[in-house]
Amino acid sequence: MWSACAGAVVALAMVLPGSQAAAQQKTEISLSRQPGIFYMPSHIMEKHKLIEKHAASLGVSGVTTKWINLSGGGAQTDALLAGSVDILNTGTGNLLLLWDRTRGGVKGIVATSAQPMTLISRDPNIKSIKDFGPNDKIAVPTVKVSTQAIVLQIAASETFGADQWSKLDASTVQLGHPDAYVAMTNAQHEVRNHFAIPPFTFLELKNVPGAHVVLSSPDVMGGPLSQAQFFTTTKFADANPKIVQAVRDATKEAQDLIRGDTKAAVEIYKEVTGDKTSVEDLLAWLKEPGMMEWNLQPQGTMKFATHLHKVGTLKTMPKAWTDYYLPVAHDLKGN
Repeated sequence: MWSACAGAVVALAMVLPGSQAAAQQKTEISLSRQPGIFYMPSHIMEKHKLIEKHAASLGVSGVTTKWINLSGGGAQTDALLAGSVDILNTGTGNLLLLWDRTRGGVKGIVATSAQPMTLISRDPNIKSIKDFGPNDKIAVPTVKVSTQAIVLQIAASETFGADQWSKLDASTVQLGHPDAYVAMTNAQHEVRNHFAIPPFTFLELKNVPGAHVVLSSPDVMGGPLSQAQFFTTTKFADANPKIVQAVRDATKEAQDLIRGDTKAAVEIYKEVTGDKTSVEDLLAWLKEPGMMEWNLQPQGTMKFATHLHKVGTLKTMPKAWTDYYLPVAHDLKGN
């Protein structure tokens, strides 16, 4: 299920005990994220240097951050395991899998967003997941382990039966969201289906002839699901507690700005990402159902963990979400 990262997990298991030098507090912090509106808090944090600001207020001066854009959660977890990035901002599936494989050596800091993910098709014959045939391809950021891939498994188990949870795995192909969008706009491309996140959801529905919704994550999960959260190794967290607190405080400030001055937040997002979508379109999309789920607490993650444990992907079933989140988040009302 997870061979792409298996060697790196072994490497991380060897690194986690670490040397004393490696455990010392850092001031140069590298963070990763994926493309999309999901990651708007991180763009605000970068623009306004919020981690640097909050670290300084906690007594850690001279902090600098480096934001690295990667196309999928798998690439991000590889980077964390290789030691080339300190903190990730990506999906629930990757957090749970790393927490499990490292025996608690990787944990969440706070969630950042829980907007809907939407399975979109431009094939007129596909109205529900029952219509996918063996030759139909579904683009997801990382096959089998991305949040989209696992939501698709949960949907398959609910539609076809508990023992059929992997029925659609063979149909999934790995494409980052920007590449999947390009594929969807190309009528000749074999990929006619994409489990998308905003803004690609709206871009495809607007620009791809025949594009329509097959299902959305709230339908499957019974509510919001955290698709983006910050997480890191417990080794880094233990050595840098004020940085971890600064990430939480910076995230809250960014989320508050999105809710309080959405237009300013959108303009920052456009500036940092280079997204050419108009401010008016972005503001309209953010008014759609579920699009203002910017919360520190994890949402829907235990249902996610329950599925992964049931099918054997997670060897350890967490008793509560606090098992895979650091104490900095334990006062939140997550699920």
